[in-house]
Amino acid sequence: MLPTLNITGDVVLVEHLSHRIGKLGSGDLVLVRSPLDPNKTLTKRIVAMEGDRVTFSLDPTRSFSSRSLVVPKGHVWIQGDNLYVSRDSRHFGPLPYGLIEGKVFMRVSTANSIAFGFVHKNEL
Repeated sequence: MLPTLNITGDVVLVEHLSHRIGKLGSGDLVLVRSPLDPNKTLTKRIVAMEGDRVTFSLDPTRSFSSRSLVVPKGHVWIQGDNLYVSRDSRHFGPLPYGLIEGKVFMRVSTANSIAFGFVHKNEL
């Protein structure tokens, strides 16, 4: 999730209610169970909700090659903020809503000093 989250020194606070009552939307950071390895938890950004059309490139270095699809019912489209190295919906497709574990609502950064910051939808 670089550049939004630092590799070391950042801790995220997650709530586990919003996804259960349908209070998620595009731009939210979420914790999800990896569809490729169920033992891993990923932090990704929701880019599109069910019924939304999403256009994406499997290789961001080749912008001329893109695909488009409509996110199916019961799924979301997630992507990491660092498109060049992120493994996300561009690789494994739309994510079933049931794999969402929580919504990030605050970041605590301790890299140089303690700093608190709420994670906003428009923060990239």
